[in-house]
Amino acid sequence: MINPTRTPFAAIFQNEVLLNSKRVAPYFMALLCAGNALLWWARGPARGRGWAVNADFFIAGALPVYSFMTLHMFTVLFMADPVTKDFRAGIDPLIFSKPISRAAYLLGKFFGNFFVLVCCQSAFVLTWFVLQAVPKQGVITLDWKAFPYLKHFLIFVVISHLGLAAFYFAVGALTRNAKIVYGIGVCFYPVYAFYQAILLKGLPQFWRVVLDPLVMNYSNVHTYNRSAEWLNQLVVPYRSELIIGRAMMILFAAICLTIVYARFAISERPGKVEKFSVLNLSTAAEGVYYSESSLPARSEGFEKFESSEFVPRVDVPEVARVNGGIRANVNKLIAALGVEFRLLRAERSVVVVMPLAIFLSILEVAFYNIPIDVSYSAAYASNTAKLLLIFLVGLSVFYTGEAMHRDREVRVESFLWSTPVPNHVLLLSKFLSTLLLTCGVILAVGLAAVVIQLLRSHTPIDLLAYFKVYGLILLPGTSFVIAFCVLANIVLRNKHVAYVFSIGAAVGLFYLYSNGYHHWLYNPMLYQIWNYEDLISPVLVFKRICVVAMAILCLALAHLFFQRRSVKARNSR
Repeated sequence: MINPTRTPFAAIFQNEVLLNSKRVAPYFMALLCAGNALLWWARGPARGRGWAVNADFFIAGALPVYSFMTLHMFTVLFMADPVTKDFRAGIDPLIFSKPISRAAYLLGKFFGNFFVLVCCQSAFVLTWFVLQAVPKQGVITLDWKAFPYLKHFLIFVVISHLGLAAFYFAVGALTRNAKIVYGIGVCFYPVYAFYQAILLKGLPQFWRVVLDPLVMNYSNVHTYNRSAEWLNQLVVPYRSELIIGRAMMILFAAICLTIVYARFAISERPGKVEKFSVLNLSTAAEGVYYSESSLPARSEGFEKFESSEFVPRVDVPEVARVNGGIRANVNKLIAALGVEFRLLRAERSVVVVMPLAIFLSILEVAFYNIPIDVSYSAAYASNTAKLLLIFLVGLSVFYTGEAMHRDREVRVESFLWSTPVPNHVLLLSKFLSTLLLTCGVILAVGLAAVVIQLLRSHTPIDLLAYFKVYGLILLPGTSFVIAFCVLANIVLRNKHVAYVFSIGAAVGLFYLYSNGYHHWLYNPMLYQIWNYEDLISPVLVFKRICVVAMAILCLALAHLFFQRRSVKARNSR
């Protein structure tokens, strides 16, 4: 009897799960989904209407909206290049030299990544399930239940994204180009809006449900004209049109996978081939690809290091061999920052996370009327800053952890530590690269908010209001979070342990904030304790200076506990 865990399909499936466990995106996605669930629970549409947050009606009504607004781009991220990366890394001859069929390879790739995607998506309903035990004023909770979460999650989220995932996987596997998949994914929102508004709008309700891939038109989900008591006791039925629509999505996924199997070629497609210098990020199958023409020449301060034909080449600043002096150390820091930025640019999760963070941060000011206290600019800046906060925390945690452990995971840490570069250069380059990444997100959100303010004719534009809000609220808090994450990764020495510690600390603090404990000493982002009028207060300025000082203290402690021995100690041996 064949052991199902010893088959080629199982081996590829397990390998995909392992590779995804070493990436940033799954942890960031799970945190985003959990944070989304917390917001829906604490400040969602159930508050003020008498709806119970664990009522069958509310769960079924929220999941399609959650699926549409939050999950689509992450499906694109997971399914864009599971196959492509094997060919780009050059390990496809090794894989197909084994007794493995096309079906086992393709299905193992697809279901391995889809399993991780579903696990991340489930953070939303798991958080809701746990929050049933948390009492909160204004939040109505019925008797403890579990089955509705599982049932509606499978019907309204998993099956919807099964069809989307199969489609994106098919495009990525057949074209071997992840950029095409990302482009199609970005176009999904306007295409789906056109599909709903033009093609489905005039059809009978039955066909609107059958032909809706994300089940946004299921009428029983949106029964808002009833009393709260009646809705809280309602059990949402699955009528024939919903069952037919879900079956069609499963059939569509099967058709996409069948087309991939029929059209997939083991050999790489012919085309213009460039010479590449490869530097892996987190795993052997995920790489950063630099064209030879784009690499700095030796005269520009870089030299090529290659220990063997099979070891990735790493560009090392030649300036690191020059010791002493402030100017030399600044040059080393600039060179190290250049390497960190190239690695961040090549991290594929950035392509998805950044647009998603910007879109969700400006969503409220783009489509809803927000209260105006001082001026339109002050209201726009304050609103976007509050919505951007959770993204900045997530970016700080995960990209700092990735930067701090990348050198060790690609096995170049010993080589880098043998160069005469001060410890503070290695630490500050990682701190500053993540900080500048978050600054870029803040700048993009600010520019988008200004454009929306102009389009909605909410003038005049006061740029000083944006600088005050982002400069006094977001930047000091983000600096502290990144510095704290650097220290946590130095002390704990394990990326995943540091993730668990950082996320646990963030969740615990947000729970304290939601229960009225807001003191600024353990609230570096000033969550829920600031207004625009407070920004001119000397007391608030003093508090932000103290937060920056705490960030500097964290960096000093990280430098003190850094595991690398000093250059002086090595030279004395």
